[in-house]
Amino acid sequence: MKNPVNNTTRPVDRRSFMKSGLLAGGAAAVGAGLLANGTSARAQERGRLIPGDAAILRFLAAAELIEADLWTQYAELGGIGNNPPIEVAPNQTMNTYQMALSNLDGDGPQYITSNTLDEVSHAAFINAYLESRGAEPVNLDQFRTLQGSTATGSSGIKRLTNLMNLNVDTSWFVRYRSTTNPDLGATFPQAVTLNGVTAIPRNNADFNGAPIGNNLLGNLHTQAIANVAAFHFGMIEQGGTSLYPAMAQRATSVQTLRILISIGPTETMHFQTWQDKAGNALPLTAKDPMTGVSVTFPDLNSKPFGGETFQTNLIMPEPCPFLSRKLPPCSIIRPTETKGIAGNVVSFLTAMGLFIGQPPAFFRLLHELAAEADAARRER
Repeated sequence: MKNPVNNTTRPVDRRSFMKSGLLAGGAAAVGAGLLANGTSARAQERGRLIPGDAAILRFLAAAELIEADLWTQYAELGGIGNNPPIEVAPNQTMNTYQMALSNLDGDGPQYITSNTLDEVSHAAFINAYLESRGAEPVNLDQFRTLQGSTATGSSGIKRLTNLMNLNVDTSWFVRYRSTTNPDLGATFPQAVTLNGVTAIPRNNADFNGAPIGNNLLGNLHTQAIANVAAFHFGMIEQGGTSLYPAMAQRATSVQTLRILISIGPTETMHFQTWQDKAGNALPLTAKDPMTGVSVTFPDLNSKPFGGETFQTNLIMPEPCPFLSRKLPPCSIIRPTETKGIAGNVVSFLTAMGLFIGQPPAFFRLLHELAAEADAARRER
C-alpha cells in the first residue's frame, strides 16, 4: 500500500472526470463517435435490434445510470479534482474523507474518479447504441429527486440513489475467498455487519471527529465512513461482475454479445481493485453521532477472523465447483446463473437501501425492465 500522506503528489491524469466534461454530457458524444467508427458489415448487425437483445441492453443501461449516479456522489466528495478545504502538506490539500480513503490505499481518490468515469461512459455508450439500432434508450431523469450530501464538495444536484442509509452486504468478501459456489447452493456469512450506515459525509460535521493518532491520518468517525464506502464499492462492483456474463448467455446478436463481454470485464477490474482496498479497512469501532449506530471493523486477519475465509490478501477467486461437482474445481466469477438475474439485481439494489425515498413508479419501471431482460432468450 502506498504512503497515504504522500499520495497527493500523484498528478491528476486524463481520466479525471472533473476536467473531462463527461458528466456534462460529453460521454454521449464519445459513445456516438465510437459507434460511427465501429459499424459492422454483417447484415445481422444492421437494422433494429431483436426485442430480447434490446431488453437486455435497456436493463444494463438502467443499471449503469444507477451506478454512474452513486459513483458521482463518491467522486464529488472523495475523488480527485475538487477543491477540498484542509491542507495536509505544502501545496497539497485533501478533505478528511479523502484522507480516510487514502488510508486504505494512497491512490484511492484517483481510483474513485476513474471508476466514476467508466460507469458514466458505460451508460452513455449503451444508450447511444440502443438509439443507433432503433431501440428506445433509458432515461431516469424524472427520478433524480433525492437529496444528496450537503458537505463541501457536493454539487448539490438531486440524485437517483441514497448513499446515506445503507445496508451493506459484505458476504461477497467471504464468497470469493471460499471454495464454494452460490450457483450450486452455497451461502456465506457477513465479513462485517453494516446496517443503516452512511458511506459518504452527509454534511461538513461528518468531516470532523476524534483524530486517529497523527492528525494527518484523519479522524475516527470519517474513517468509519470511508471503511463503509470501501465495502460498498466491492458490493456494487461484484454485482456488475456477475451481471454481464449472466446476461451474455441470453444475447443473440454477436454485436450485443461483444458489448457485454467487453464492458463486463471492466466491472471485474473495478471489483478486483475494491476488494483489495476493503481488506485494508482500518480496524475500529465508531458511533455515528447523528444516528447513534455503532460499527465495528475487526482486523480480518486476526482471531476469530483468521484463516483463508477472511485473509485480506487473497484477492484472486479461489477455485470452486462449476457447472457440476463431478468436474474439477475452477477459479471463476460467481454467481453467473442467468435465471432471474435481472430481477435479483433489482432486489439486491433495493435491499441495500439505495433507493430510499424513490416513488412507486421508479420501482415499477425497474421491475418492468428486469422482467423484460429476464424474458430474453438466445435465438438461432
